[in-house]
Amino acid sequence: MFEALSDRLQGAFQKLRGRGSINEKDLDEALREVRVALLEADVNFKVVKGFIGAVREKALGAEILNSLTPAQQIIGVVNDQLVEMLGGEQAKLGVGGKPPVPIMLAGLKGAGKTTTAAKLAHHLRKTGVRPMLVSVDRRRVAGAEQLAALARQLNVEFYSRDGQPAEIARDAIKEAGKQGASVLIIDTPGYIDLNDEAVGELKRLRKEVNPAETLLVADAMTGQEAVSVAQEFNEALDLTGLILTKVDSDARGGAALSIRSVTGVPIKFVGTGEKTDALEAFYPDRFASRILGMGDVVSLVEKAQATFDEDQAARMEEKMRKGAFDLQDFVDQLQQVRKMGPMNQILGMLPGFGQIKKQVKDADLDESQFRRLEAIIFAMTPGERRHPELLERNGSRRRRVAVGSGTTLADVNRLLKQFGETRKLMEQISSGRMPKDLGALMAGQGRRR
Repeated sequence: MFEALSDRLQGAFQKLRGRGSINEKDLDEALREVRVALLEADVNFKVVKGFIGAVREKALGAEILNSLTPAQQIIGVVNDQLVEMLGGEQAKLGVGGKPPVPIMLAGLKGAGKTTTAAKLAHHLRKTGVRPMLVSVDRRRVAGAEQLAALARQLNVEFYSRDGQPAEIARDAIKEAGKQGASVLIIDTPGYIDLNDEAVGELKRLRKEVNPAETLLVADAMTGQEAVSVAQEFNEALDLTGLILTKVDSDARGGAALSIRSVTGVPIKFVGTGEKTDALEAFYPDRFASRILGMGDVVSLVEKAQATFDEDQAARMEEKMRKGAFDLQDFVDQLQQVRKMGPMNQILGMLPGFGQIKKQVKDADLDESQFRRLEAIIFAMTPGERRHPELLERNGSRRRRVAVGSGTTLADVNRLLKQFGETRKLMEQISSGRMPKDLGALMAGQGRRR
């Protein structure tokens, strides 16, 4: 979402980094570029004005321009101001009350509310909470059926019946108590607009269930419209938090950067994909770091810890150290990495990736590339995967693999060559010998397709 904004901001700061000293004119020039970048990202103009004014005041007030590292300190001020604009500290979900704790999701039609309800259930279950889902949406055809299907997929309890939303929710709370659920997630009707009838229905529902959390699910792709929607829902329901969906889209990001400042309601989660595991707790400091191209190593480590099995990782490390890493191990690791999310998102969490991403675009790191690699490896026999040298010495074997995987002989040869280089690199790193030509090797990997 923030690729264009991140590029513009890094470009503005790069000019400052190249100067030994910075004066007030240099600062104002950089802040003009920051202002334009934020406005082009569809950030609310009042928010932009306040942001730029605060950064300038802090930069001048702290006498940063006269410091030894003015460029880095200005970036630090911008980062701190971004964090403040995004809410400061993480706003955690309040689910510590007497079970079953009701959580009410509200939103306009098409915002992704039903899918988000399932994502939230999946997220809470990972934290040790036992969720139950209920649909009180009788406006959308097959709305309850969709949530029921997602609940079955997640193996989560689900409740629904005919009737008015408040009545369904009341009975769902009783059923959640019988089932021993810790949290009841209520998927409410999706409205085309928030008219008087919709407001009345939601208020009756809220009064009936007295939710611990009333969360608005807002579509980040709608930009400033999402901010206006949040204001309307907050006035009607006194929201406790926001969930922004489609944050992984090509939207400019103005809603995410404006919505907390304008409404005062904290962002608690962001949706980063279509799958039920694509929901992340929102951390303002981590989000700001990503926008400024400084990565998000903490989130990357958390994703890895949630995905990789410690015993499996230890076994893999031992195989690498002994030089026994083979193509079956390679595809196993590839599938584990893919579970962490889209590769562009994973790479975007690495510090400094923004400065080299144009170079690695040539590496063609997309899903089709990974599927092609898997197809080639799965077209091999188990023996060939364990002993790639069988393929390296036999052209007829490689041609058979190419035909079986729907690729070309050149694709198979390329994979074997890259795997050989990767295995050599792993052996050197695991033995503590960092190869001198690591940069050249990575560049070469990126150029090959």
